[in-house]
Amino acid sequence: MKNLTKWGGLILLLGVAQGASADESWQDALGRMPLTAGVAELNRTNCVPLMLGAFQSNGVVKAFIFMPGATDELYFFRRAHATLTNANPSLLDAVMALTNQTYIQATFQPPLLLLHTTEDSLDVIAVVKNESKAAKLHQRLVPGRLLFNDADWGAMRTALKGKLNIGLRPFESDPETWHFYRHSFAACGVTDWEMLESLAMAGKTTFTVNRLTAEFQPDARAGPVPKLEAFPMR
Repeated sequence: MKNLTKWGGLILLLGVAQGASADESWQDALGRMPLTAGVAELNRTNCVPLMLGAFQSNGVVKAFIFMPGATDELYFFRRAHATLTNANPSLLDAVMALTNQTYIQATFQPPLLLLHTTEDSLDVIAVVKNESKAAKLHQRLVPGRLLFNDADWGAMRTALKGKLNIGLRPFESDPETWHFYRHSFAACGVTDWEMLESLAMAGKTTFTVNRLTAEFQPDARAGPVPKLEAFPMR
């Protein structure tokens, strides 16, 4: 009976822990991730590397993604600047500063957290030509923590070689890749399928799943760009 009581108590504790994780919000998760202390402003030179570097493994958010609209605000329009008032800010503080002070928005599509603007399409177009392969991609986890900052398609294919149970196409020499956006995201604990979605979200692409390869193509959809007041802003 003592052994049964011991194991019963352990099972109860595990159940409580799992329940707490299930009830946790993405805000709670990011609130425990420290940003570099002493940072007073987020701007085009520090925003992306600081925020991606602060992202940690957790049970709620598996990928933290800057979509093309968000990076356009930082690098192309140069009008995204956000002040941080906390001396020891968290990643959540940084997200809230961006969404309150710039055109950048945050949307959680479990388990992916997207930073985007109105020009981004938040639904991925994925065509499945091999159902069996797609099912396996939904089940298998990508090993390790991956971080990409302004990475082109060739760098993505090289970094993910051997980590996915599917080949990525096109090859980096294909002229079609010139129309892919550069990728900025961090991921930990994603499935193969969620990694494909992250690539599509960050690179403004769609993909088709075949038996051996995932074929990516440029996503022609475009939403309205937030209204410019001046160009450049600074």
